Amino acid sequence: MELHQLETFSAVMSSGSMTGAARLLGRSQPGVTRTIQDLEQEIGYALFDRKGPRVTPTSRAFRLYDEVERSLIGLSAIRASAHAIGRDETMPLRIAATPSLAAALAPRALARLARNGTASDAQLRSVSAEQVVEALLSRSADVGMATLPLDHAALDVHYIIEAPCVAVLHRDDPLAQDRQVSLAQLGGRPVATLANRYRLRNRIDRAFEQAGIELRVALETNASLNAMIAAQEKLAVAIVDPVTAFGVALDALEVRPLDVAIPFLYGVVTLTGRPRTVEVNAFIDALADISHALLPDALRHAASQHGALVAHDRTPLHDDPRATGATAAARHDNGVSA
Repeated sequence: MELHQLETFSAVMSSGSMTGAARLLGRSQPGVTRTIQDLEQEIGYALFDRKGPRVTPTSRAFRLYDEVERSLIGLSAIRASAHAIGRDETMPLRIAATPSLAAALAPRALARLARNGTASDAQLRSVSAEQVVEALLSRSADVGMATLPLDHAALDVHYIIEAPCVAVLHRDDPLAQDRQVSLAQLGGRPVATLANRYRLRNRIDRAFEQAGIELRVALETNASLNAMIAAQEKLAVAIVDPVTAFGVALDALEVRPLDVAIPFLYGVVTLTGRPRTVEVNAFIDALADISHALLPDALRHAASQHGALVAHDRTPLHDDPRATGATAAARHDNGVSA
């Protein structure tokens, strides 16, 4: 399997046609077609269904595309590093982070480094929490930021930041007149929030369930910014992480604390045993400072608290019917957050 075959495949997937890929690559359309045919012959299955001049990717093509893109991104990073080495320049700081952390925290931390004279070129990738781990393990990132859980044996968690989720609503919403929004006030109202039930969404669902309040989700999304725009358009009240709410300003929106603390938890991680540069260490320190400056009521936890902070998320959402509110309170008193 040749590199030019993978680049051609990626171009066809991106453009949607052999002709479009040829324009992107500066090649002839017959040449692109032949390259794809050679790749299909080598791997033993069709990547595209042909209908005249148009092509439709098969399900296998989409699965292969994910792998190819990761490889090409990694190769691009290697090329950049090779050029930097040849010019005796500092290597780019490679950061992988979930969307909210990448948008609201990483640029602020990089700006802090620039002001302090420890800045370097940087590569910032916005990916899922699972892909942050993968980027560190594959050494395509130097430092990562992701929501919990992050209990991978090959990763060093430097610290964990906890801050409560917030309600984001249009300034014309009557609830915007209140200093705090209660879960009871949101009962039955359209809500826009996150979809990943193994991370933050699990805590949101649990908070409403334990309060005995209906959570009517009008919009599920994989990015808090989408939920905030839904609030901006008066589609729903958004319940989102505080990083996006306070870090990304949108017109006509108000941010209000909730009457129940629903913790948003994220960690800063690097690969175990890999030497850290001055820039990586400075970035890690800057992220902590930025988090406390940006987020009201932010708490910093030691990495050793990871298990306790996520333990409650791993219990079934529907608790044993014999459990009582006193049981939940006892969990909280023992230092286990929802």
